[in-house]
Amino acid sequence: MGLIKIFSGSEILAVSLQEKIESIGINTVLRNNNQANVLPSIQAAKAAELFIQETDFGKANPVIEEFRLNI
Repeated sequence: MGLIKIFSGSEILAVSLQEKIESIGINTVLRNNNQANVLPSIQAAKAAELFIQETDFGKANPVIEEFRLNI
């Protein structure tokens, strides 16, 4: 099985969802390709992406749906 993307958006929201998912015992992968710290001339911030294992989706889905309804 592989990773599936469950969120793409601001890093603040991604970290918030990550904490909620990890609190129920599911490991996450947060990818943020923002290179503004390395190259300050780059102004276009890319969205942060949050991933989980496909096999964990059933357990994580209620948390994801609740999160989406509250943003």
